Amino acid sequence: MTVASPVTPAQPAVLETPGQHMLNSALHHLDTAAERLNLNPSLHRVLRSCERTLTVSLPVELDDGETAVYTGYRVQHTSVPGPCKGGVRFHADVSLEEVTALAQLMTWKCAVLNLPYGGAKGGICVSPNTLSENELRRLTRRYTYAIMPIIGPKKDIPAPDVNTDERTMAWMSDTYSMLRGEASQEIVTGKPLILGGSAGRADATGLGVAIIAENTMKRYGTPVEGATVALQGFGKVGYWTAHYLVRDGCKVVAVSDVSGGYYNPQGLDVEAMLAYTRTSPTRTLAGYAPPGVETVSNEELLLLPCDVLIPAALEDQITVRNADRIRARYIVEGANGPTSAAADNILHQRGVIVSPDILANAGGVTVSYFEWVQGLQAFQWGLDEVQKNLRRFLYNAFDQVCDFSEANKVSLRQGAFMLAVSRVAEALDQRGIFP
Repeated sequence: MTVASPVTPAQPAVLETPGQHMLNSALHHLDTAAERLNLNPSLHRVLRSCERTLTVSLPVELDDGETAVYTGYRVQHTSVPGPCKGGVRFHADVSLEEVTALAQLMTWKCAVLNLPYGGAKGGICVSPNTLSENELRRLTRRYTYAIMPIIGPKKDIPAPDVNTDERTMAWMSDTYSMLRGEASQEIVTGKPLILGGSAGRADATGLGVAIIAENTMKRYGTPVEGATVALQGFGKVGYWTAHYLVRDGCKVVAVSDVSGGYYNPQGLDVEAMLAYTRTSPTRTLAGYAPPGVETVSNEELLLLPCDVLIPAALEDQITVRNADRIRARYIVEGANGPTSAAADNILHQRGVIVSPDILANAGGVTVSYFEWVQGLQAFQWGLDEVQKNLRRFLYNAFDQVCDFSEANKVSLRQGAFMLAVSRVAEALDQRGIFP
Protein backbone atom coordinates (compact mmCIF):
# COMPACT_ATOMS: atom_id res chain seq x y z
CA MET A 1 0.00 0.00 0.00
CA THR A 2 1.31 3.43 -0.90
CA VAL A 3 1.10 5.99 1.82
CA ALA A 4 0.74 9.55 0.68
CA SER A 5 3.37 11.94 1.97
CA PRO A 6 2.00 14.54 4.33
CA VAL A 7 1.59 17.93 2.71
CA THR A 8 3.08 20.82 4.63
CA PRO A 9 0.75 23.82 4.41
CA ALA A 10 2.28 26.76 2.59
CA GLN A 11 3.51 29.36 5.03
CA PRO A 12 2.52 32.95 4.35
CA ALA A 13 5.39 35.13 3.28
CA VAL A 14 6.66 37.41 6.01
CA LEU A 15 6.66 40.89 4.58
CA GLU A 16 9.19 43.44 5.75
CA THR A 17 7.84 46.60 7.26
CA PRO A 18 9.14 49.83 5.69
CA GLY A 19 11.36 50.36 8.73
CA GLN A 20 12.81 46.85 8.55
CA HIS A 21 13.39 47.26 4.82
CA MET A 22 15.22 50.52 5.39
CA LEU A 23 17.36 49.03 8.15
CA ASN A 24 18.25 46.02 6.03
CA SER A 25 19.19 48.36 3.18
CA ALA A 26 21.43 50.45 5.46
CA LEU A 27 23.13 47.32 6.80
CA HIS A 28 23.59 46.04 3.24
CA HIS A 29 25.46 49.20 2.27
CA LEU A 30 27.65 48.91 5.39
CA ASP A 31 28.37 45.23 4.76
CA THR A 32 29.21 45.85 1.10
CA ALA A 33 31.57 48.69 2.04
CA ALA A 34 33.21 46.57 4.75
CA GLU A 35 33.75 43.72 2.29
CA ARG A 36 35.27 45.96 -0.36
CA LEU A 37 37.50 47.62 2.24
CA ASN A 38 38.52 44.23 3.67
CA LEU A 39 37.58 45.71 7.04
CA ASN A 40 38.71 44.04 10.24
CA PRO A 41 35.74 41.81 11.27
CA SER A 42 35.89 43.10 14.84
CA LEU A 43 35.52 46.71 13.68
CA HIS A 44 32.73 45.65 11.33
CA ARG A 45 30.81 44.01 14.18
CA VAL A 46 31.02 47.17 16.28
CA LEU A 47 29.88 49.43 13.44
CA ARG A 48 26.96 47.10 12.69
CA SER A 49 25.52 47.66 16.16
CA CYS A 50 24.22 50.77 17.91
CA GLU A 51 25.70 52.10 21.14
CA ARG A 52 22.36 52.97 22.68
CA THR A 53 18.68 52.47 21.90
CA LEU A 54 16.02 54.14 24.01
CA THR A 55 12.27 53.51 23.74
CA VAL A 56 10.06 55.80 25.81
CA SER A 57 6.36 55.89 26.68
CA LEU A 58 4.88 59.37 26.46
CA PRO A 59 1.58 60.02 28.27
CA VAL A 60 0.12 63.37 27.21
CA GLU A 61 -3.02 65.09 28.46
CA LEU A 62 -5.11 66.16 25.48
CA ASP A 63 -7.18 69.33 25.27
CA ASP A 64 -10.38 67.41 26.01
CA GLY A 65 -8.96 66.09 29.28
CA GLU A 66 -8.28 62.57 28.01
CA THR A 67 -4.77 61.08 28.21
CA ALA A 68 -3.12 59.58 25.15
CA VAL A 69 0.08 57.54 25.25
CA TYR A 70 2.59 57.76 22.42
CA THR A 71 5.81 55.86 21.79
CA GLY A 72 9.09 57.66 21.17
CA TYR A 73 12.62 56.61 20.29
CA ARG A 74 16.16 57.91 20.41
CA VAL A 75 18.92 55.80 18.87
CA GLN A 76 22.64 56.62 19.06
CA HIS A 77 24.68 54.67 16.55
CA THR A 78 28.19 55.71 17.61
CA SER A 79 29.96 58.44 19.55
CA VAL A 80 33.41 57.41 18.32
CA PRO A 81 33.92 60.45 16.02
CA GLY A 82 32.34 62.87 18.54
CA PRO A 83 28.92 63.72 20.02
CA CYS A 84 25.93 62.05 18.38
CA LYS A 85 23.85 64.15 15.99
CA GLY A 86 20.51 63.62 14.32
CA GLY A 87 16.99 64.86 13.82
CA VAL A 88 13.68 64.11 15.51
CA ARG A 89 10.70 63.20 13.32
CA PHE A 90 6.99 63.12 14.17
CA HIS A 91 5.22 60.67 11.87
CA ALA A 92 2.64 57.89 12.14
CA ASP A 93 5.04 55.39 10.54
CA VAL A 94 7.97 56.01 12.89
CA SER A 95 9.38 52.71 14.17
CA LEU A 96 12.44 51.57 16.04
CA GLU A 97 13.83 49.95 12.89
CA GLU A 98 13.42 53.14 10.87
CA VAL A 99 15.05 55.29 13.55
CA THR A 100 17.93 52.79 13.87
CA ALA A 101 18.53 52.88 10.11
CA LEU A 102 18.47 56.68 10.06
CA ALA A 103 20.91 56.88 12.98
CA GLN A 104 23.38 54.70 11.07
CA LEU A 105 22.96 56.79 7.93
CA MET A 106 23.67 59.92 9.98
CA THR A 107 27.01 58.43 11.03
CA TRP A 108 28.04 57.92 7.43
CA LYS A 109 26.69 61.31 6.37
CA CYS A 110 28.75 63.10 9.01
CA ALA A 111 31.82 61.06 8.09
CA VAL A 112 31.48 61.91 4.39
CA LEU A 113 31.44 65.62 5.31
CA ASN A 114 34.26 65.19 7.86
CA LEU A 115 32.05 66.52 10.67
CA PRO A 116 33.10 65.58 14.23
CA TYR A 117 29.87 63.71 14.97
CA GLY A 118 28.49 60.23 15.24
CA GLY A 119 24.98 59.47 14.09
CA ALA A 120 21.74 59.56 16.08
CA LYS A 121 18.04 59.82 15.28
CA GLY A 122 14.81 60.23 17.18
CA GLY A 123 11.12 60.09 16.54
CA ILE A 124 7.61 59.82 17.91
CA CYS A 125 4.95 57.61 16.37
CA VAL A 126 2.24 60.23 15.95
CA SER A 127 0.25 62.01 13.25
CA PRO A 128 1.02 65.62 14.21
CA ASN A 129 -1.86 67.04 12.17
CA THR A 130 -4.27 65.35 14.60
CA LEU A 131 -2.96 67.37 17.56
CA SER A 132 -3.42 71.02 18.52
CA GLU A 133 -0.42 73.27 19.04
CA ASN A 134 -0.78 72.92 22.81
CA GLU A 135 -0.89 69.13 22.53
CA LEU A 136 2.17 69.10 20.28
CA ARG A 137 4.02 71.30 22.74
CA ARG A 138 3.17 69.02 25.65
CA LEU A 139 4.20 65.96 23.63
CA THR A 140 7.51 67.57 22.63
CA ARG A 141 8.30 68.59 26.20
CA ARG A 142 7.44 65.12 27.54
CA TYR A 143 9.66 63.51 24.88
CA THR A 144 12.54 65.85 25.75
CA TYR A 145 12.16 64.98 29.42
CA ALA A 146 12.11 61.26 28.61
CA ILE A 147 15.30 61.27 26.50
CA MET A 148 17.10 63.85 28.65
CA PRO A 149 19.41 61.31 30.36
CA ILE A 150 21.15 60.56 27.07
CA ILE A 151 21.23 63.96 25.32
CA GLY A 152 23.42 67.00 25.91
CA PRO A 153 25.57 69.55 24.03
CA LYS A 154 28.58 67.21 24.25
CA LYS A 155 26.60 63.94 24.13
CA ASP A 156 23.76 64.07 21.58
CA ILE A 157 22.34 67.13 19.82
CA PRO A 158 18.84 66.76 18.28
CA ALA A 159 17.61 68.74 15.26
CA PRO A 160 14.45 69.09 13.12
CA ASP A 161 13.35 66.37 10.72
CA VAL A 162 10.05 65.27 9.15
CA ASN A 163 7.13 67.26 10.63
CA THR A 164 9.33 69.12 13.13
CA ASP A 165 10.74 72.62 12.81
CA GLU A 166 12.37 75.52 14.67
CA ARG A 167 9.34 75.82 16.94
CA THR A 168 9.80 72.19 18.01
CA MET A 169 13.47 72.85 18.69
CA ALA A 170 12.61 75.93 20.77
CA TRP A 171 10.35 73.78 22.97
CA MET A 172 13.06 71.15 23.33
CA SER A 173 15.72 73.73 24.17
CA ASP A 174 13.50 75.41 26.74
CA THR A 175 12.53 72.11 28.38
CA TYR A 176 16.14 70.99 28.68
CA SER A 177 17.26 74.40 29.99
CA MET A 178 14.49 74.61 32.59
CA LEU A 179 15.18 71.11 33.91
CA ARG A 180 18.93 71.76 34.00
CA GLY A 181 18.49 75.16 35.63
CA GLU A 182 20.82 76.82 33.15
CA ALA A 183 20.66 78.22 29.63
CA SER A 184 21.56 75.40 27.22
CA GLN A 185 20.58 76.66 23.80
CA GLU A 186 23.29 74.56 22.14
CA ILE A 187 21.43 71.37 23.15
CA VAL A 188 19.59 71.43 19.80
CA THR A 189 20.17 72.92 16.36
CA GLY A 190 17.61 74.29 13.92
CA LYS A 191 16.39 76.82 16.50
CA PRO A 192 14.90 80.26 15.78
CA LEU A 193 17.55 82.92 15.23
CA ILE A 194 16.50 84.81 18.35
CA LEU A 195 17.26 81.71 20.43
CA GLY A 196 20.72 81.08 19.03
CA GLY A 197 19.87 79.57 15.67
CA SER A 198 22.05 80.00 12.61
CA ALA A 199 21.47 82.14 9.57
CA GLY A 200 20.88 79.90 6.56
CA ARG A 201 19.67 76.87 8.52
CA ALA A 202 16.11 76.83 7.13
CA ASP A 203 17.21 76.41 3.52
CA ALA A 204 20.50 74.58 4.14
CA THR A 205 19.39 71.08 3.12
CA GLY A 206 17.70 72.31 -0.06
CA LEU A 207 20.67 74.50 -0.97
CA GLY A 208 22.96 71.55 -0.37
CA VAL A 209 20.91 69.30 -2.66
CA ALA A 210 21.03 71.98 -5.36
CA ILE A 211 24.81 72.33 -4.97
CA ILE A 212 25.35 68.58 -5.29
CA ALA A 213 22.94 68.36 -8.24
CA GLU A 214 24.80 71.10 -10.10
CA ASN A 215 28.22 69.63 -9.30
CA THR A 216 27.03 66.21 -10.47
CA MET A 217 25.89 67.62 -13.81
CA LYS A 218 29.13 69.56 -14.27
CA ARG A 219 31.29 66.57 -13.36
CA TYR A 220 29.58 64.27 -15.85
CA GLY A 221 29.07 66.64 -18.73
CA THR A 222 25.55 68.09 -18.60
CA PRO A 223 25.14 71.89 -18.73
CA VAL A 224 23.28 73.29 -15.73
CA GLU A 225 21.63 75.98 -17.85
CA GLY A 226 18.43 74.53 -19.23
CA ALA A 227 18.71 71.18 -17.45
CA THR A 228 15.28 69.69 -16.66
CA VAL A 229 14.47 68.65 -13.10
CA ALA A 230 11.66 66.57 -11.54
CA LEU A 231 11.17 66.92 -7.78
CA GLN A 232 9.24 64.51 -5.59
CA GLY A 233 8.43 66.48 -2.44
CA PHE A 234 7.71 70.18 -2.01
CA GLY A 235 8.40 70.68 1.67
CA LYS A 236 11.29 72.56 3.21
CA VAL A 237 13.82 70.47 1.25
CA GLY A 238 12.02 70.27 -2.07
CA TYR A 239 11.05 73.93 -2.32
CA TRP A 240 14.50 75.31 -1.52
CA THR A 241 16.14 72.83 -3.88
CA ALA A 242 13.83 73.98 -6.66
CA HIS A 243 14.36 77.63 -5.75
CA TYR A 244 18.14 77.47 -6.06
CA LEU A 245 18.17 75.28 -9.17
CA VAL A 246 15.78 77.64 -11.00
CA ARG A 247 17.90 80.60 -9.88
CA ASP A 248 20.93 78.95 -11.48
CA GLY A 249 19.19 78.26 -14.80
CA CYS A 250 17.57 74.84 -14.45
CA LYS A 251 13.99 74.18 -15.55
CA VAL A 252 11.81 72.43 -12.97
CA VAL A 253 9.27 70.46 -15.02
CA ALA A 254 7.58 68.43 -12.28
CA VAL A 255 6.85 68.81 -8.57
CA SER A 256 4.75 66.75 -6.18
CA ASP A 257 3.56 66.76 -2.59
CA VAL A 258 1.06 64.62 -0.66
CA SER A 259 -1.73 65.87 -2.93
CA GLY A 260 -0.09 64.47 -6.07
CA GLY A 261 2.21 65.60 -8.87
CA TYR A 262 2.15 68.57 -11.27
CA TYR A 263 3.92 68.43 -14.64
CA ASN A 264 4.65 70.96 -17.34
CA PRO A 265 7.44 70.11 -19.84
CA GLN A 266 7.85 73.85 -20.48
CA GLY A 267 8.67 74.48 -16.82
CA LEU A 268 6.77 75.27 -13.61
CA ASP A 269 6.61 78.54 -11.70
CA VAL A 270 8.08 77.37 -8.40
CA GLU A 271 7.46 80.63 -6.56
CA ALA A 272 3.82 80.71 -7.66
CA MET A 273 3.44 77.14 -6.40
CA LEU A 274 4.84 78.10 -3.01
CA ALA A 275 2.49 81.08 -2.83
CA TYR A 276 -0.42 78.78 -3.67
CA THR A 277 0.40 76.40 -0.79
CA ARG A 278 0.43 79.32 1.66
CA THR A 279 -3.18 80.23 0.85
CA SER A 280 -4.51 76.75 0.14
CA PRO A 281 -6.90 75.42 2.83
CA THR A 282 -4.85 72.22 3.06
CA ARG A 283 -1.50 74.00 2.76
CA THR A 284 -0.73 71.71 -0.17
CA LEU A 285 -0.76 71.96 -3.97
CA ALA A 286 -4.20 70.32 -4.16
CA GLY A 287 -6.22 72.08 -6.86
CA TYR A 288 -3.23 73.82 -8.46
CA ALA A 289 -4.17 74.00 -12.14
CA PRO A 290 -2.71 76.88 -14.18
CA PRO A 291 -2.64 76.55 -17.99
CA GLY A 292 -0.25 73.89 -19.29
CA VAL A 293 0.03 71.98 -16.03
CA GLU A 294 -1.18 68.39 -15.94
CA THR A 295 -1.58 66.24 -12.86
CA VAL A 296 0.39 63.03 -12.35
CA SER A 297 0.74 60.68 -9.42
CA ASN A 298 3.80 60.65 -7.19
CA GLU A 299 4.71 57.30 -8.75
CA GLU A 300 4.35 58.63 -12.30
CA LEU A 301 6.53 61.64 -11.50
CA LEU A 302 9.49 59.33 -10.86
CA LEU A 303 9.23 58.00 -14.44
CA LEU A 304 9.01 61.33 -16.29
CA PRO A 305 11.70 62.26 -18.83
CA CYS A 306 14.18 64.70 -17.24
CA ASP A 307 17.88 65.26 -16.72
CA VAL A 308 17.74 65.19 -12.92
CA LEU A 309 15.31 63.36 -10.65
CA ILE A 310 15.30 64.49 -7.03
CA PRO A 311 13.36 62.30 -4.58
CA ALA A 312 12.93 64.67 -1.62
CA ALA A 313 9.99 63.11 0.20
CA LEU A 314 10.22 59.88 2.21
CA GLU A 315 12.27 56.70 2.00
CA ASP A 316 11.84 53.71 -0.30
CA GLN A 317 10.42 55.48 -3.36
CA ILE A 318 12.71 53.95 -6.01
CA THR A 319 12.52 50.15 -5.87
CA VAL A 320 12.83 47.10 -8.10
CA ARG A 321 9.29 47.88 -9.27
CA ASN A 322 10.26 51.09 -11.05
CA ALA A 323 14.08 51.35 -11.24
CA ASP A 324 14.22 49.90 -14.77
CA ARG A 325 11.73 52.52 -16.03
CA ILE A 326 13.32 55.68 -14.66
CA ARG A 327 14.34 57.99 -17.51
CA ALA A 328 16.46 60.55 -15.65
CA ARG A 329 20.21 60.58 -16.27
CA TYR A 330 20.94 61.67 -12.70
CA ILE A 331 19.26 60.99 -9.37
CA VAL A 332 20.14 63.29 -6.47
CA GLU A 333 18.69 62.06 -3.20
CA GLY A 334 17.12 64.83 -1.16
CA ALA A 335 15.37 62.36 1.15
CA ASN A 336 16.98 59.77 3.41
CA GLY A 337 16.94 56.28 1.94
CA PRO A 338 14.68 56.91 -1.08
CA THR A 339 16.35 54.14 -3.13
CA SER A 340 16.40 50.48 -2.13
CA ALA A 341 19.65 48.53 -2.36
CA ALA A 342 18.28 46.30 -5.14
CA ALA A 343 17.06 49.31 -7.11
CA ASP A 344 20.45 50.96 -6.70
CA ASN A 345 22.10 48.01 -8.41
CA ILE A 346 19.65 48.24 -11.32
CA LEU A 347 20.29 51.96 -11.74
CA HIS A 348 24.07 51.47 -11.65
CA GLN A 349 23.88 48.75 -14.31
CA ARG A 350 21.80 51.08 -16.49
CA GLY A 351 24.35 53.88 -16.18
CA VAL A 352 22.13 56.20 -14.11
CA ILE A 353 24.38 58.32 -11.88
CA VAL A 354 23.07 58.51 -8.31
CA SER A 355 24.38 61.11 -5.86
CA PRO A 356 23.49 59.33 -2.60
CA ASP A 357 21.64 60.74 0.37
CA ILE A 358 24.64 60.67 2.70
CA LEU A 359 26.28 63.21 0.39
CA ALA A 360 23.41 64.97 -1.38
CA ASN A 361 21.28 66.01 1.61
CA ALA A 362 24.12 66.70 4.04
CA GLY A 363 23.70 70.48 3.83
CA GLY A 364 21.33 70.45 6.81
CA VAL A 365 23.65 68.66 9.22
CA THR A 366 26.59 70.74 8.00
CA VAL A 367 24.86 74.02 8.90
CA SER A 368 23.65 72.37 12.12
CA TYR A 369 27.33 71.82 12.88
CA PHE A 370 27.96 75.51 12.21
CA GLU A 371 25.06 76.40 14.54
CA TRP A 372 26.46 74.16 17.27
CA VAL A 373 29.90 75.77 16.94
CA GLN A 374 28.33 79.23 17.09
CA GLY A 375 26.35 78.21 20.17
CA LEU A 376 29.41 76.92 22.00
CA GLN A 377 31.22 80.16 21.21
CA ALA A 378 28.17 82.41 21.78
CA PHE A 379 29.08 84.16 18.52
CA GLN A 380 26.79 84.25 15.47
CA TRP A 381 28.01 84.22 11.88
CA GLY A 382 26.44 86.15 9.01
CA LEU A 383 24.57 84.44 6.16
CA ASP A 384 27.42 84.97 3.70
CA GLU A 385 29.87 83.22 6.00
CA VAL A 386 27.49 80.32 6.60
CA GLN A 387 26.84 79.73 2.91
CA LYS A 388 30.49 80.19 1.96
CA ASN A 389 31.52 77.52 4.45
CA LEU A 390 28.66 75.26 3.40
CA ARG A 391 29.81 75.39 -0.21
CA ARG A 392 33.41 74.70 0.85
CA PHE A 393 32.41 71.63 2.85
CA LEU A 394 30.13 70.26 0.11
CA TYR A 395 32.56 70.92 -2.75
CA ASN A 396 35.35 69.12 -0.87
CA ALA A 397 33.12 66.18 0.06
CA PHE A 398 31.76 65.83 -3.48
CA ASP A 399 35.23 65.82 -5.05
CA GLN A 400 36.52 63.33 -2.47
CA VAL A 401 33.60 60.95 -3.05
CA CYS A 402 33.91 61.16 -6.85
CA ASP A 403 37.69 60.71 -6.81
CA PHE A 404 37.45 57.79 -4.36
CA SER A 405 34.67 56.13 -6.39
CA GLU A 406 36.54 56.46 -9.66
CA ALA A 407 39.80 55.20 -8.15
CA ASN A 408 38.01 52.12 -6.77
CA LYS A 409 35.75 51.64 -9.82
CA VAL A 410 32.52 51.71 -7.83
CA SER A 411 29.32 53.76 -7.91
CA LEU A 412 29.08 57.07 -6.08
CA ARG A 413 26.97 55.42 -3.36
CA GLN A 414 29.44 52.61 -2.83
CA GLY A 415 32.30 55.10 -2.84
CA ALA A 416 30.58 57.38 -0.33
CA PHE A 417 29.87 54.48 2.02
CA MET A 418 33.38 53.07 1.66
CA LEU A 419 34.92 56.47 2.38
CA ALA A 420 32.66 57.06 5.38
CA VAL A 421 33.08 53.59 6.85
CA SER A 422 36.86 53.74 6.47
CA ARG A 423 36.99 57.05 8.36
CA VAL A 424 34.82 55.89 11.27
CA ALA A 425 36.62 52.53 11.41
CA GLU A 426 39.98 54.29 11.58
CA ALA A 427 38.75 56.47 14.45
CA LEU A 428 37.46 53.38 16.25
CA ASP A 429 40.76 51.55 15.67
CA GLN A 430 42.75 54.51 17.02
CA ARG A 431 40.57 54.85 20.13
CA GLY A 432 40.36 51.12 20.79
CA ILE A 433 37.58 49.26 22.59
CA PHE A 434 36.77 50.44 26.13
CA PRO A 435 37.87 49.17 28.60
